[in-house]
Amino acid sequence: QVQLVESGGGLVQAGGSLRLSCAASGSRFSSNAMGWFRQAPGKGREFVATINWIGSITSYADSVKGRVTISRDNAKNTLYLQMNSLKPEDTAVYYCAARSSNGGISYSLRSYDYWGQGTQVTVSS
Repeated sequence: QVQLVESGGGLVQAGGSLRLSCAASGSRFSSNAMGWFRQAPGKGREFVATINWIGSITSYADSVKGRVTISRDNAKNTLYLQMNSLKPEDTAVYYCAARSSNGGISYSLRSYDYWGQGTQVTVSS
């Protein structure tokens, strides 16, 4: 069992930066691939970034590639999402997610078994 708690969201002007954190509890954190997803008002939840268990493999949605970096610190049981050059269209609730199996990175919501409660990111123009 893994519990996930996101933090670091807030209001920022376009062009600004935010770093989201996801604190995980549970013994399997370091064994799981993890991901970040987001959901804008009136839209479905979409993939943002994913990282494998050791942090050596990452992948990003085209919409954030080059502006966002996913990373993890297994010693601290924490997942991060560094977001730079933020745009108004990045406004959404951001969720971290973990896989329960030893599978690798995944773009699909269905691959993830544990979800945090989300943190709001609002980018003003």
